[in-house]
Amino acid sequence: MPPVECLQKQGVSGSIRGLQLVLVLDIPRLTGKWLFNAKMRIAKGRSLSLCVSLFSSPSPSTSSTSFSSRILHFHSRGFSSPISDQVPGRRKVDCSRESSHNQLYTSNIMDSKTMQFEKTSSSEGDKHPCVWSSPEGGRKIDIGKQIFCNRSLNMRNIVAVGFDMDYTLAQYKPETFESLAYEGTVKKLVNDLGYPIELLEWSFDWTYMVRGLVLDKKRGNILKMDRHKYVKVAYHGFRELSKEDKVATYGSALTRDSFDEPEYALIDTLFSLAEAYLFAQLVDFKDNNPGKIPADYSRMYKDVRAAVDLCHRDGTLKKMVAKDPKRYINEDSSIIPMLKMLRDSGRATFLVTNSLWDYTNIVMNFLCGPREVDGCSALNFDWLKYFDVVITGSAKPSFFHDENRANLFEVDPESGMLLNTDNGTPMPQVDSSLRLPLKSLEKSCQVFQGGNVGHLHKLLSIESSSQVLYVGDHIYGDILRSKKVLGWRTMLVVPELEKEVRLLWTLRDTRKKLQLLRSERDHIEDEIHHLKWYLRFDGVNVVNKEELLAELAKVQSRQEQVRLTHQQAQRECHQKFHKVWGQLLKTGYQNSRFAHQVERFACLYTSQVTNLSLYSPDKYYRPSEDFMPHEFDILAL
Repeated sequence: MPPVECLQKQGVSGSIRGLQLVLVLDIPRLTGKWLFNAKMRIAKGRSLSLCVSLFSSPSPSTSSTSFSSRILHFHSRGFSSPISDQVPGRRKVDCSRESSHNQLYTSNIMDSKTMQFEKTSSSEGDKHPCVWSSPEGGRKIDIGKQIFCNRSLNMRNIVAVGFDMDYTLAQYKPETFESLAYEGTVKKLVNDLGYPIELLEWSFDWTYMVRGLVLDKKRGNILKMDRHKYVKVAYHGFRELSKEDKVATYGSALTRDSFDEPEYALIDTLFSLAEAYLFAQLVDFKDNNPGKIPADYSRMYKDVRAAVDLCHRDGTLKKMVAKDPKRYINEDSSIIPMLKMLRDSGRATFLVTNSLWDYTNIVMNFLCGPREVDGCSALNFDWLKYFDVVITGSAKPSFFHDENRANLFEVDPESGMLLNTDNGTPMPQVDSSLRLPLKSLEKSCQVFQGGNVGHLHKLLSIESSSQVLYVGDHIYGDILRSKKVLGWRTMLVVPELEKEVRLLWTLRDTRKKLQLLRSERDHIEDEIHHLKWYLRFDGVNVVNKEELLAELAKVQSRQEQVRLTHQQAQRECHQKFHKVWGQLLKTGYQNSRFAHQVERFACLYTSQVTNLSLYSPDKYYRPSEDFMPHEFDILAL
């Protein structure tokens, strides 16, 4: 390999050893722009990384030496940076004018704030997804795929990782699945519960509702509140309530409302979005068509819930999904590599779902089974090899109570028959000739139905509940009970998070502007209070009083302008996240009620379950530092 020929030879020294190049640049000795041309030949398909160290020699006025480093990446033709074109602040530099075969990329390794937003090299549809354990793994992770930590969690202490299925491993498509649930519920309301036939003409907007809302059954209102349970956004059906109406309804009582069942309904799962939208439609219809629905708001919600239960009970929804899983469930090629990596690391894996065996087998075959030519998967039991224990029909959240006396049945995968068991061991039948052979015992994975968490602990030989990490999507059904009752470590899947954090990054300058406007409003208010206070005293002469009054009018006018500017900027920022409900995890400057639940009960949270595959199975997750208001301006970086 020829030596490096630099255009700016002065102040530059370098050496090449194999595929390593070190350049040391003394800044004061360099003249003009810092540019150099590296001429070298790199074998096709090979790459070369350089570390360029820049230092400034001590000048007579200072004895200190400044230092910074840059990483330079060379690659043969066809190389493209996975991050240079996607992250603000990245610079892609082609320093070779004589040849397009080699390209030079530079990135500041000191810029940690930008580094955290780097993209992973694998695309969403990659047939060979990039996982941590692969040769391409261990790279910086896109902000939308990161796992965020509320409480320290050392994965070395975890011996078993468990998963929910619906909306965790299986991510349903809202535009098809939620629409299917909505249409089924409407038909049940009309045909079984006697609601007006006009409902059959209604349509469903799957983008309208979000998680974390609270339904006021008595008043027909839908609320979004902050972590202190103050109502910030409220709608009666689809009509927004004014600030005065909100205060009169929810802020003028002598005692605070708890906003809990049975007077309120909590929309904390993606399954509930369709019923919340239907409830809002019914409220509007009742208000605009007196007498057509004799039931009050509370009764209407009860009927909606009854119709939803009827859809699930008669199997309408699951039959449609089972018939064409690809239409209703997102494919994810990272699930199998994730499960393999966890098992290869020595950890047990288990599945606990409320769905019964027949439906579970269809969904998991679609997610983990081999694909046929038409894109569908053949129905078999190969996916069981990725788990140690599968429990279906678990009836969460009651499953998490050890005192729950639900019987545990072993499932024969081929016939679907249930075989009675006692604490995880087979129980002989009265007539042994009727007992089928336990084919599942020949497999590494056993399939069960029912039972409770005590059965699961014995099956997996769990000695301490803190050795279990459970991943789910339902804050109450999966996370709250398993964390609060058992002390399991928990990870919440929040699919909406990926879009939200990307938008937060895009709007970071807008957020700074809002902070400045809020600070300006506070400053103006203090100035007005001071002028009004001074005018109260008798010692102020007439001339000074007129001047103070003129100044007060001027400041008050500026206050109104800043207030309107601030409110408009807030609303625009709010609507960029969601036109109606705004940011999922915020209400104004406070964390939302949903965010508060996430913070309290989820040790980790992330946008997709397969984001686990991007991290070491032995990673030590550590939370960011907490700040009290008195610390923030002093300590926050």
